[in-house]
Amino acid sequence: MIIMENKTKKIVESVPNFSEGTDVDKVEKIVSEIKSTPQTRIVDVQYDSDYNRAVITFVGTPEAVLKANIAAAKKAIELIDMNSHKGQHPRIGAIDVVPFIPALNVSIEECIELSKKFAVEMANEGVPVYLYEESANIPERKNIDNIRLGEYEGLKENIEKDPNRKPDFGPSKFHPTAGAIITGARYPLISFNINLGTKDVKVAKKVAKAIHLQSGGLVNVKAMGTELNDRDCVQVGISNINFKKTPLYRQVELVRIEAARYGVSIVGTELIGVLPLEAVLNSLDYYLQLENPKKLEPKHLLEDYFDF
Repeated sequence: MIIMENKTKKIVESVPNFSEGTDVDKVEKIVSEIKSTPQTRIVDVQYDSDYNRAVITFVGTPEAVLKANIAAAKKAIELIDMNSHKGQHPRIGAIDVVPFIPALNVSIEECIELSKKFAVEMANEGVPVYLYEESANIPERKNIDNIRLGEYEGLKENIEKDPNRKPDFGPSKFHPTAGAIITGARYPLISFNINLGTKDVKVAKKVAKAIHLQSGGLVNVKAMGTELNDRDCVQVGISNINFKKTPLYRQVELVRIEAARYGVSIVGTELIGVLPLEAVLNSLDYYLQLENPKKLEPKHLLEDYFDF
């Protein structure tokens, strides 16, 4: 379907991550806070017990997205106790990260302002807040991995002792149950995980290290190896922060090459949330090896001509 771009309507995407992936009732209560906010739309909700994490993707007007994130965060503070939280994904709080992403007629500067308004609201709730990506005031905090160093347990102790771990907003002390929060403006990120046909998590960790940007892997790719306890395989969890410069097919093929060193193959993949059509066409173009047309575009999709 052809979508006529509205030149005046502004749309922001947000993908808040909550440290709860086992209690369906709690996740649904957090999601309902977003659903009940006018001018927002839920795009995707995913959670699992291995990561013990819920990832909610939604869109809306700038003001509505800010309002919905504040409401959802307050509900999470009420429901989630980090003192008993265990999970494989790095985290520093009940609301681990809340990104604001420009989607339509919105600048990255506007999203930075939204993230700071959100930070002020959370600081008023007694939760320390760190700014990352485009909102970062401290260069090292642009990379979320540097903020998560030591995770919840380590930061809980260091936030009071180490001046370098002082938050951007709020007290230099963890909230009694919610810990701390990371927020900021960023460009679209694709969470595309790859499952390997082995139960040996050491293989997944070695492959993840090989493709991770900070250990000499692919630029724009962050990766971690994890166990999938309910399946006979392990996973390389991947965040691609710029699919235009590092396309999805490149991360898939490098994982395939690195896993083959250990006699292991790819047995499946997992998409968390949504991804731009351009990212799909980019990889499809690579695997189809088309000569004419040389590059797939939306105009080559039959469905693009159904609106008349």
